[in-house]
Amino acid sequence: MTQTSDDSAPKEMVDVFTDVEIDKALATNPGGYTIARLGEENPRILTLTADLSAVLADFRERHPERYVELGIAETNSISVAAGLAACGYLPYIFSMSPFGVLKCAEQLRTDVAYNHLPVRLVGRLTGLAMGYFGTSHHAVEDIAIARTLTNLTVIAPADSNAVMSLLRATVDLPGPAYIRLAEGAEPVYETPPRIEFGRWPHLRGGPDITLVGHGIGTGLAVRAAAQLEGQGIEADVYDAAYLKPFDENAIIETARRTGRILAVEDHNEIGGLFSIVAEVAGRRKLPVDLDRVALPDVDLEVGAPAELYEYYGLTVDNVVRKALALIDGEHREDAGELAAHS
Repeated sequence: MTQTSDDSAPKEMVDVFTDVEIDKALATNPGGYTIARLGEENPRILTLTADLSAVLADFRERHPERYVELGIAETNSISVAAGLAACGYLPYIFSMSPFGVLKCAEQLRTDVAYNHLPVRLVGRLTGLAMGYFGTSHHAVEDIAIARTLTNLTVIAPADSNAVMSLLRATVDLPGPAYIRLAEGAEPVYETPPRIEFGRWPHLRGGPDITLVGHGIGTGLAVRAAAQLEGQGIEADVYDAAYLKPFDENAIIETARRTGRILAVEDHNEIGGLFSIVAEVAGRRKLPVDLDRVALPDVDLEVGAPAELYEYYGLTVDNVVRKALALIDGEHREDAGELAAHS
């Protein structure tokens, strides 16, 4: 089920692609496609990358003087971007998330966030998208780290259309941002949606249970809600597009409406969306049962991304099963769990 946007959808960006190029780019490289279009509109936009030049091929072709390839030097790219931002430019760094966030946490904190500079880190290959390459290339702790950096906005688009909207929104953002792209995410929106800063789009309503996800987790939540509807269960579904600041009012309202929240994410179960919901529930003393479909806090296996997500339970079927268990009150660690994984 895809969601339609309303009449207040974002304005059209400058078209610099053919229809065939647009279809291909949105399917494989929405971030690169979007930044190339934004570059036509704003001469302050620069792009930097640490050996991800293919992602920015269109931008490089159109604006070679505003493209910087730094090689495999992620920490340096953050500091260079900070200097460019201090000179009045609007730098977008395209990097693999495990390196752009984990490896560069010090530079992000000290050079960028502390100085409130408008640097945008666009993280690709999130979660287990680089499953074959092992722990060094897994990005499952990035949200937990990014959330703790002062002044840093953390954004997690649900699909290609959301990437277009949320990347555009960062152009006018006064401070720094981390945009966590979700490779291979199932479509959630039919057109680029208007998403207010810090708000979570409400994708469907229901009184029985709340499903909330970010990135690929949003698509899983939407599809699981459709399956639950076939069993007579109406789910409240939210897209947690902003993880900092997050939509505390949405959490409070849906907790009071359904009394049950299931968070879905391709991130460690510690420090991500589930932790956000639990923090609000505890601080506001909400009468709500919580559970999550997330990656376990263990050394993760190596393999094909699709196989790893299946292995660790990031599937529609497991979201449905966890939702039913939560409704039945069986959300303890020893109930409704995959054999040894989720």
